[in-house]
Amino acid sequence: MNISKNPGILSLRNALLPVLMGGLLLAACNKKEETKSEPPQAAAPAAAAIEITANDQMQFSTKTLEVPAGKETVIIMKNVGTMAKEAMGHNLTILNPGTDLPGYATKAMAAKDTDYQPASEAASVVTHTRLLGPGESDTLKVTLPAGEYPYLCTFPGHFAVMQGVLTAK
Repeated sequence: MNISKNPGILSLRNALLPVLMGGLLLAACNKKEETKSEPPQAAAPAAAAIEITANDQMQFSTKTLEVPAGKETVIIMKNVGTMAKEAMGHNLTILNPGTDLPGYATKAMAAKDTDYQPASEAASVVTHTRLLGPGESDTLKVTLPAGEYPYLCTFPGHFAVMQGVLTAK
């Protein structure tokens, strides 16, 4: 039997050929290109985070903070008070170990234009937040070597009761 001369087989072949070719074309288009990919990188561990608040009673929420030495730590300072910033503003100022707190606080009281951060004492400061009004917050990122770091609020008159120690170990 000669297939090329059989009209039934020819019409079947002519009908199936475009379907087969279309299927092959679609299969070729959908084929994913094989690529060598690197294994997914592990995400860097998140920095430790701690929160400290200050209120209208001139108090920090804690007088001691502890952070891991040599690891980045995020410190979130929030003013949870309701009194105006001009009357009851708060900041968090972390000083280098051994800094004279009363001396620093005395100089800070006169530094209103710089949010009570005396420029003459900049070398004593590890970091500080801006002066915060009611409901405001600020975030610090620190990586500290082992040690004890005094902290305080430098708003005039607050130092006497708003101070503590941050220990990095």
